[in-house]
Amino acid sequence: MTDPLIRIAAALERLAPPPAPAPDFAQADAWLWQTEPDTLIPVERVARVDLERLVGIDRARDTLLANTRQFARGLPANNALLWGARGMGKSSLVKAVHAEVSRDAPLRIVELQREDLPSVGRLLTLLRAAPETRFLLFCDDLSFGHDDQHYKSLKAVLDGGIAGRPENVLFYATSNRRHLMPRDMIENERSSAINPSEAVEEKVSLSDRFGLWLGFHSCTQDDYLAMIEGYCSAAGLSIPAERLRAEAIEWQATRGARSGRVAWQFFTDLAGREGVRLG
Repeated sequence: MTDPLIRIAAALERLAPPPAPAPDFAQADAWLWQTEPDTLIPVERVARVDLERLVGIDRARDTLLANTRQFARGLPANNALLWGARGMGKSSLVKAVHAEVSRDAPLRIVELQREDLPSVGRLLTLLRAAPETRFLLFCDDLSFGHDDQHYKSLKAVLDGGIAGRPENVLFYATSNRRHLMPRDMIENERSSAINPSEAVEEKVSLSDRFGLWLGFHSCTQDDYLAMIEGYCSAAGLSIPAERLRAEAIEWQATRGARSGRVAWQFFTDLAGREGVRLG
């Protein structure tokens, strides 16, 4: 008969498997973090645009590029929150800056989904075990809703708890919200709590833990057209200026908005109509 202690130990191992082994980070510059089981998956080709194609966000571009270069060189650098208007290149900027900096330094980017934030402690343990490599931990479209407790896990990335954030890890996040929480959620906390200021402070102060706040605002029509012209030039697509302008303005009018995303969608449609392959 099997010793009960052995059976209990085996059951515990199934419930709490040993930590995943660290991969060979020389395999790729970009990685995806997956749970169940914990795995870092290499990404052979990252979906991104070149840094010079990102128009109308010069200040954010220069600030994030300088911060990332400092980090890659082993110098002090800040976690960054890129917030603001949809489709204005927040995630594109993070990926483009990584590509630019990694040309001269062994910098890796690891994408973490918001839903996997509770596992971030295990991920940081893996990254801490590779101190010779520097990592950008990236979470796209980060926000928290009512009764969402994932924000507590994020503090492990930003503050690191008693162990501190690993020196070889920097965290970049994008969000449509400056404070990561819906405004009505913050107001509800203020109105219903015994001590309103304390109830709100824990949630609102989360964004204060980012050293860099980079705001993205809706683009002007000139910027919108400049984006499209840049895409056409890079693809070798020659379209008469008057026709390009008229079609681009009509396209944005049908969508009721101007943004970098709308500019790319118009260019994709235009390239398809002109028989030009992308990529």
